[in-house]
Amino acid sequence: MFRRLPSLLVVVLVAAVAMPVRAERASAAARPNILILYADDWRHDTLGCAGNPVVKTPRLDRLAAESVRFTRACVTTSVCGVSRACLYTGQWMSRNGCTGFDMFKTPWDETYPGLLRAAGYHVGHVGKWHNGKFPADRFDFGRSYFGQHFVKLPDGSQIHVTAKNERDAVDFLRTRPADKPFLLTVCFFAAHSQDSHPKQYLYQEQSAELYRDAKIPVPKTATLEHFRRLPPFIANEQNEGRNRWHWRFDTPERFQHFMRAYYRLVTEVDTACGAILDELALQKIAGNTLVIFTTDNGYFHAEHGLADKWYPYEESIRVPLVVRDPRMPAARRGTTNDEFALSVDLAPTILAAANVAAPKTMQGQNFAPLYLAAEPPAWREEFFYEHPTIRSTDFIPASTALVRKDVKYIHWPDFDHEELYDLRADPQEERNLADDAAHADTLAELRKRFVELKGRAK
Repeated sequence: MFRRLPSLLVVVLVAAVAMPVRAERASAAARPNILILYADDWRHDTLGCAGNPVVKTPRLDRLAAESVRFTRACVTTSVCGVSRACLYTGQWMSRNGCTGFDMFKTPWDETYPGLLRAAGYHVGHVGKWHNGKFPADRFDFGRSYFGQHFVKLPDGSQIHVTAKNERDAVDFLRTRPADKPFLLTVCFFAAHSQDSHPKQYLYQEQSAELYRDAKIPVPKTATLEHFRRLPPFIANEQNEGRNRWHWRFDTPERFQHFMRAYYRLVTEVDTACGAILDELALQKIAGNTLVIFTTDNGYFHAEHGLADKWYPYEESIRVPLVVRDPRMPAARRGTTNDEFALSVDLAPTILAAANVAAPKTMQGQNFAPLYLAAEPPAWREEFFYEHPTIRSTDFIPASTALVRKDVKYIHWPDFDHEELYDLRADPQEERNLADDAAHADTLAELRKRFVELKGRAK
């Protein structure tokens, strides 16, 4: 289950941070501080340590060398607002009631920020909210903003949103009460596009030279043929995934231009994460702080002729997940784990680390035993994915799926349309087997199990 990361990363870890972490480990028995670094629109391979041959993420790569990195982390709904509701509540969309960008219906005292604040934690939120009006009174420190890559300040000047995310996170850390543990969720807006702007990805001036000469590999499935293989209600020019493909990827030149700009935003977030982690080290609290890096959804980089997220294909549902836990045995640091860790698992995992009981309404599972236990427990082998219709079925239709490591069943409820993929033989989901008589038994078994999991989600 566990695989060792490249030795070079371990060397970096030893040289840069091993001594402070060892010195602070004695304090890890106390209630840990908790830092969530939550980026936007990054998929599972948008990290150097995940094998991306182009993107530069040295600080997150270094964090991964001190952590366990989950290679099969997935979201249960791949869109900003709903995925954040799943993060806070530990519940599938079907239960938390958020079907877009509105406030979830779960009581606040059943969310991880609400529960930890009630348990004596100093609780902060920085950056993107996207679940209705930001409930500032629910936080000891709350600063919410997103949607623009450059943010206006009260004095009339402006600052890049990622730089403001970093500044506000460090401000929280420097002004927190020293006699209380803290919870800080840093919700970056990058690398989300500024949808209304023709440049889409507005990076900071100092990043202009990054990737200037990079040649970004074009995905194998970024073809018109692959687009036409999609269901007809997706493979049309009214669909928003195709619409945004035209914004960014419809010529080779545009693909290179926008991918370089996107990666510049990614590297800026990496730098900001590094600065926040440096502040933990400066305050000598890194050894008693649980750090989790993940994102709200995956992202198409022209695969299947699409852009953005939403749909239950691998590029859209798989996300990075890096966990540095003070309790983690030394032998597990710098390893990877290929079990399914889901967005709904984050809340119960966070609560368990703080010794706070998760409410029975939470549907996710505490995944910490996967890296803490001498013999990791039996774990899920499948999960249910769901996504609402947004605006109309022409714009973004609803989708549902049963996902396993070796097979995926997709059902589009607005059209009663099915897809079936053999992920071991066809990891890029190029051939729909739903109408193949040779797979009729598999399809029948998955249909039955799909109905069971869909019912459990509610």
